[in-house]
Amino acid sequence: MKMKKVLSVVLLSSLVLGACGGEEEPKEEEAKTEDTATTAGSGEAEELYSNKSCVGCHGQDLEGANGPELAKIGAKLSKDEIKDVIINGKGSMPSIDVTDEEAETLATWLAEKK
Repeated sequence: MKMKKVLSVVLLSSLVLGACGGEEEPKEEEAKTEDTATTAGSGEAEELYSNKSCVGCHGQDLEGANGPELAKIGAKLSKDEIKDVIINGKGSMPSIDVTDEEAETLATWLAEKK
């Protein structure tokens, strides 16, 4: 009988502590969501990056592949310089077939990579 009470207390404590600890995870997720939301058009920019074949040369995570790494391109080039490269190409990089708005979205996103 005493063992049942001990097990009950342990089980109840686990449930209570588990319920209390569960609140921390959504806060972390909310913080990640807020960070993502503050990045100008990051979802749209990432989609453009994938759909316009940028991944083939610059890698899935901007790590570089056949083309240069872009993970810190914003520390090297301004948004306007990045947009110019997207629209007009540079060196072995061809111009990309995008609208001015798409180029602006991509350039803004990449300029934040520092």
